[in-house]
Amino acid sequence: MRHTWRWFGPIDRVSVGDAAQAGAHGIVTALHHIPTGDVWPVEEITRRQEQVRAGGLEWEVVESVPVSESIKTQTGPWREHIANWQETLRRLSAAGIRTVCYNFMPVLDWTRTDLRWSARYGAKAMRFDRIDFAAFDLHLLQRPGALEDYDATTREEAERRFRDMTDERRAALSRNIGAGLPGSADGYSLQQLRDHLETYAGIDRERLQRHFVDFLAEVTPVAERVGINICAHPDDPPWALLGLPRILSSAEDYAFMLRQVDSPANGVTFCTGSLGARAANDLPAMVRQFAPRIHFIHLRNVRREELQTPCSFYEDEHLEGDTDMVAVIAELLAEEKRRRAGGRADHQIPMRPDHGQEILDDLTRGAQPGYPAIGRLKGLAELRGIERALSHATYGLG
Repeated sequence: MRHTWRWFGPIDRVSVGDAAQAGAHGIVTALHHIPTGDVWPVEEITRRQEQVRAGGLEWEVVESVPVSESIKTQTGPWREHIANWQETLRRLSAAGIRTVCYNFMPVLDWTRTDLRWSARYGAKAMRFDRIDFAAFDLHLLQRPGALEDYDATTREEAERRFRDMTDERRAALSRNIGAGLPGSADGYSLQQLRDHLETYAGIDRERLQRHFVDFLAEVTPVAERVGINICAHPDDPPWALLGLPRILSSAEDYAFMLRQVDSPANGVTFCTGSLGARAANDLPAMVRQFAPRIHFIHLRNVRREELQTPCSFYEDEHLEGDTDMVAVIAELLAEEKRRRAGGRADHQIPMRPDHGQEILDDLTRGAQPGYPAIGRLKGLAELRGIERALSHATYGLG
């Protein structure tokens, strides 16, 4: 696999040089300062490439070119935004970039109730607490119809939890859930979040899927022509939130997407953390099922704290948690071997150690939540060790 590292640009407290020292081969980044829906300017793409090169690496993967809410709801300037997305692909291709990750989650991107929860030995991790989220939805956001989305036990627990929260905890909960895309300046107040939810009135799961397919039907042919692999990131967490449908949470969801727009350029960002929060997802089996269309890999591990779905979970260490990371990596290496034998130019799949617990000096660095220096270095080293061992001639995956 091609070992990459997410970098949020010059504002990031973890530098490109840090990533190089950690053993990364390339950088995953995006132009977070460009408004969603706009074309990415050529000069800004070039500037970001120069910033990455100054640290000794190359910009290899885009994460993400955001998909606007207008595109998802097919309202407002959605056709213009699709045209701009297409033009951005052309410009990225001209700059030599061949992999573009994106997501189609409505309103909220990855969602956590705690950004620095206390894990083992004083490490800090991101966490999703199911009851805290229900308390936010029912008592802070006060979303119309929210009561119908929770059973009686959850409603009672959420009421007790909310009653016991300090004002500081309530404010932090609102900030954490409304934080917006990682690395962006976006974020929602309670009223802004209510307003955005209103734009999805009447959009159910089936309609959102149709809008997704419409988007893919427009952008995939452009991606194929310019030699870019586009890859959809799964929902995080992989279930409906705030009454909003989510459509990339399971093997069935990805099979539908790939079947509807059947092009080699239309593929999967395989995120073991997002998909691993849903107990029904068999991750090694999903790698086998979608292997030829996996264009980008996020390797991280979550620990589910309950058997049910939705559940509470937290970001565990990369080789801990509920995902059998050795089995997943073995399947990915087997796919890379098939690609080399078949002469595929994209035989080496870019991977990054996704998220990580804050440990040691991370605890005072103040980096982007989930993206510490040492925690990710530790994760990358562990993942690289598995890959190196499985790639040994003895095991036949090299």
